[in-house]
Amino acid sequence: MSRPVRVHLLRHGAPDGPGRLLGRTDAGVTPAGIAACRVAALDHGDGALHSSDLARALDCARAIGGGRPVAVDPRWRELDFGDWDGCWPAECDGPALERFHADPEACPPPGGERWSALCGRVAAALADLVRAGDTALVVTHGGAMRAALAVGCGLDARQVWTFDLPYAARLSLDLWPGATADAPPMAQVVGLAA
Repeated sequence: MSRPVRVHLLRHGAPDGPGRLLGRTDAGVTPAGIAACRVAALDHGDGALHSSDLARALDCARAIGGGRPVAVDPRWRELDFGDWDGCWPAECDGPALERFHADPEACPPPGGERWSALCGRVAAALADLVRAGDTALVVTHGGAMRAALAVGCGLDARQVWTFDLPYAARLSLDLWPGATADAPPMAQVVGLAA
């Protein structure tokens, strides 16, 4: 097996209005959230720096980079919560929200994204990082980090919730190319710092 590519996935810092279903909603990040991400990224090295295009991740990546270029990639966005996006959970249809949490593929948010769509875009982004072959830090979202665990480690949607990924958590993965050209990369968890 070839040498793995080390990828660090860093969840953005605490956003304005934490607790809301923030998918495509472009909420800002608090100064304390940015500071927490800078601390979490201190030992990531000089590898490539990538980020979701949403402000709560991108502002953290820019602060971490200190003027270094940040590769902005919308594939690292959070799951699109559709009609629920930006809402507090109490504002959503309770039974529908429970069905979504139990099976995000079969019961996506109304007008929102299916779990498989999130996993597909994250798998493509991971494959590009493996092809680049360089250590990378990606500032992203909790859902995208869980999707990376699903596609890289073969975990299902329920299993990825066994990982606690609070704001500014860093998940480190070693990645290898998939078994075939169209298969997602294979991953091993090599670190989790919350």
